[in-house]
Amino acid sequence: MKTLVLVEHDNTKVNDATLAVVTAAGKLGEVHLLVAGLNCGSVAEAAAKIAGVSKVHVADDAAYANGLAENVAPLAADLMGHHDAFLAAATTQGKNVAPRVAAHLDVMQVSEILSVEGPKTFTRPIYAGNAIATVESTDAKLVITVRGTAFEKAATEGGSAAIEAVAGPGDAGISTFVSSEIAKSERPELTSAKVIVSGGRALKDSETFESVITPLADKLGAAIGASRAAVDAGYVPNDYQVGQTGKIVAPEVYFAIGISGAIQHLAGMKDSKVIIAINKDEDAPIFQVADIGLVADLYAAVPELTGAL
Repeated sequence: MKTLVLVEHDNTKVNDATLAVVTAAGKLGEVHLLVAGLNCGSVAEAAAKIAGVSKVHVADDAAYANGLAENVAPLAADLMGHHDAFLAAATTQGKNVAPRVAAHLDVMQVSEILSVEGPKTFTRPIYAGNAIATVESTDAKLVITVRGTAFEKAATEGGSAAIEAVAGPGDAGISTFVSSEIAKSERPELTSAKVIVSGGRALKDSETFESVITPLADKLGAAIGASRAAVDAGYVPNDYQVGQTGKIVAPEVYFAIGISGAIQHLAGMKDSKVIIAINKDEDAPIFQVADIGLVADLYAAVPELTGAL
């Protein structure tokens, strides 16, 4: 089986989420990558070095400069004539492109797989992660999105894949890139951070969130996350949100501070290696998944913890 993996990149480097998809694709068969962009030669060279990859298809065209799904999907669909499965990370971009590829191929998409059980058999979460379904596709071609936290990241060195230029349909003419506003931070990105400190609605307001959560995150060199309730209340920007409708994370250590543990939030972080919860409500659902739980007033406990580090 030949697989085609969509490479997410910023025109300089390969996104970490793609590395997990490469691992998943390797369980299905031969791994080919698709790099679409403008002046993206350096990305193609980096992609060719990823362990386990045998070929990199490069579409270097102005139509793909900003990764518009309406342009990338027809390109991927065309290449599927020589591939058996298309895989993308279950990220904003992957979720934008993959359904369009499935529509072009007239097949059903298999979303957010957690494991590969056979050539066309996979597991995926349902009911906000409270149950795991085993699904089998009957389609001739597979279109799959991969939950990055469920697979190890492929090594970025050790590969020597062939690089092949490909041409696609170009600009579909149905969407236009206007602008992008990308949040920049010196902190690790949430989905790749080893330590995450998250705050919930109990932090009261943005100033309190900043004064309690940030010093602890600074001491730990951690990324900062938040529950949906904290984001909806305006404490932090929405790119901080961890959960089913936010970012799915699985760091080595996850601090849940003032977070009750609604199902929506648990679905996004319960695969973390160690979960540390601080909440004054001893019946909070977060304690059911926490490895270490502290029933205490966060306004006293967190500054004390920060000071001890």
